[in-house]
Amino acid sequence: MSTEDLERFEADAELALYREYRDVVKIFKYVVETDRRFYLCNAVDVKVRSETGDAYFEVTLSDAWVWDIYRPARFAKQVKVLTFKDVNVEELQDSDFKVPPGTV
Repeated sequence: MSTEDLERFEADAELALYREYRDVVKIFKYVVETDRRFYLCNAVDVKVRSETGDAYFEVTLSDAWVWDIYRPARFAKQVKVLTFKDVNVEELQDSDFKVPPGTV
């Protein structure tokens, strides 16, 4: 497989992932962003832990969709994320997930 073939494969996979996101975003209530992943979910709980002295976040998501181009199954019933980095949680509103006509 050439570099050009690999780049074309990744571009096609990213476009397919975006289209899937566009189709599923309407069924979710929250957007959660961590240093490694982007999630859509219907319930999220963020706890700050510091058992060892260093603070970290324990993020629990329910009914989640994971933005990951290489993941064959992007829907997950329950996801738990542990991270020392920032976690961003946003509640979606109707106007947040309307895709303009003619987009992709």
